[in-house]
Amino acid sequence: MQNTIKKQGLGSTKTIAKVGILSAIAYVLMFISVPLPIFPSFLKIDLSDIPAIFGGMSLGPIAGIAIVIIKNFLQGITASTTGGVGEFANVIIGGSYVLIICLFYRKWKNIKSVVAGGLVGIVAMTIMGCIMNYYIMMPLYATVYGMPLDAIIQMGTVINSKVTDLYTFVIWMIAPFNIIKAALMTVVTLPLFKKMEKILTK
Repeated sequence: MQNTIKKQGLGSTKTIAKVGILSAIAYVLMFISVPLPIFPSFLKIDLSDIPAIFGGMSLGPIAGIAIVIIKNFLQGITASTTGGVGEFANVIIGGSYVLIICLFYRKWKNIKSVVAGGLVGIVAMTIMGCIMNYYIMMPLYATVYGMPLDAIIQMGTVINSKVTDLYTFVIWMIAPFNIIKAALMTVVTLPLFKKMEKILTK
C-alpha cells in the first residue's frame, strides 16, 4: 500500500503520514454538517474538504485528492446514509474544487493564487455539481432511496416553486448549494493557509 502511494507521487513516509492525519481530520469533519433551510435536507454544508485543501497546497495536488478519496472511502464504509452516492459525489464535485485551488497555489504560491484558484474552483465545482447531479447523482439517489425521482424533485418544489423538473432542480438547488459551499471553503482557507502551510511543511 505504501509503495503504491509513493508511486502515485505522494513521496516520503512522512508525507504519507501527513496525508493519513489530514484524512482522519477530514473524516471527522464530515460528521459536522449543517442543513440549510433553503435546500432539501439531504444537501448539507460541511468543511471536510478544508484539510484536503491545506494538504494539497503544502504536499501537492495529488495529496489533496488522496485526502478527498480517503475520507470519503472511510465515510462510505462506516457511516454512509446515502449508500455511497453522497461520498461518490463528494469525491468528484468537491475534488474538482480541491484540485483547482491546489494547482493554482502550486503554480504561484501567494495569496492571489489562492483567491484566483478559489474563484475558478467555485465555478468548476458548480458546473461539475450540475452535470453530475443531472446525469448521475439524482437518478442514483432515487434508486438508493427507492423513491421516484419526482418525489425528490418535489422536495425542491416545496422550497422554491421554480423547481418543476430535474433541470430546474439542478439550477435552483444544486448550483446555489455548490456556490455557497465552495465560497465558504474559500473564505475559510484564505486566512488560514499560510499558518497551515508552515505547520505541514515542518
